Amino acid sequence: MQLDRRTFLQTAAAASALSVSGIAGRAFAADGDIKLASIHDLSGLFDIYGKSMDQAVMLAIDEINAAGGLLGKKVEQVTYDTQSQIPMYTQFGQQAALKDKVSVVHGGILSASREAIRPTLGRFKTLYFYNTQYEGGVCDRNIFCTGVTPAQSVEALMPYAIGKFGKKIYTVAADYNYGQIISKWVAYYAKQNGGEVIQTDFFPLDVADFGATIAKIQSAKPDFVMSALVGGAHMSFYRQWAASGMKAKIPMASTTLGAGNEQVVLTAAEGDGILLAYNYSKELDTPANKAFLAKWEKKFGDTKPIHELAVATYQGVLLWAAGVKKAGSIDRMKVVDALETGISIDGPAGKVTVDPKTHHCTLDVHVIEVKNQKMNVVKSLSQVAPKDTQSVCDLKANPNDITQYEIKI
Repeated sequence: MQLDRRTFLQTAAAASALSVSGIAGRAFAADGDIKLASIHDLSGLFDIYGKSMDQAVMLAIDEINAAGGLLGKKVEQVTYDTQSQIPMYTQFGQQAALKDKVSVVHGGILSASREAIRPTLGRFKTLYFYNTQYEGGVCDRNIFCTGVTPAQSVEALMPYAIGKFGKKIYTVAADYNYGQIISKWVAYYAKQNGGEVIQTDFFPLDVADFGATIAKIQSAKPDFVMSALVGGAHMSFYRQWAASGMKAKIPMASTTLGAGNEQVVLTAAEGDGILLAYNYSKELDTPANKAFLAKWEKKFGDTKPIHELAVATYQGVLLWAAGVKKAGSIDRMKVVDALETGISIDGPAGKVTVDPKTHHCTLDVHVIEVKNQKMNVVKSLSQVAPKDTQSVCDLKANPNDITQYEIKI
């Protein structure tokens, strides 16, 4: 996902004023150990996602080391704080590969951050895991994507929402690649299920006043609103929607709310009733999830920070470790070959299996309703494949492909 040009230039200008020493964060790695880089937004606009993702890396590494490490060595973490500045992903990707000589990078939240770091890590032959829900379409043998794509999340959410709320949909979305592309998937799956998107509005990431839009939605009289808004500023929409009295009149679904635990920031009056679809919910009543929550609480003292992207990151680190074990090596291409056997792990959200042709994952998907700041599962789908990316990507046939496809729908 690319940020709009104005936002990118503002980000670049801010980043250029920062010194590397002021951003680099924690370096835990010791000589002789296997180094893993965590490159996330630990401060700034997107820290609601990045802090928990970094904690998830810590927890997974603790478990790996407690079980004897990998190949007789400990895994050590090198952590960088990008401060929600896109250019820092390129800078720290290069530093991780060349100076810190890590074996793998886990990082990125916005797709803009992924596309800033992906070519850098490819050029310097450093394996990359992107553990975030996104719009799909990345086809690159050097990257593994563990988050849900539209064919997993939107395809599950749309028929349930239309069946519950009705067929007329008004979409509000963040004005960058994710929002623009996901809105097309919303329209596609609406049509597939007898619905219709009557209007789509896009908003820059720094917009926080939605009064005029709320009035437009009121006039349009949709059966429900689909939100693909992103980040701290956009949280204002949900509060203003409830304060206007519209929440009681027009229900809502979202492709993004809850991925960073936003339902906890909202009051029950602001969030109750919103429909979502993800791989993970803290309310999953399974032994694996209960064990995960207990481990997180023991290490960090509080399970509130856990969210979809944190769990995808935790599962991504465990997938990488499984690949290293199977390969018997940290050599990049040997690990890639091992992962391409269709390797699986059992995580807090269930079975996670690498799709060899796309390097995406087959996952369980849950339709969720927000209630009392919790994400209650109302429907579950088992082992859903990333069909959207499968339609454009075949790394077995085209191993040198390094394209982010915009999937035609």
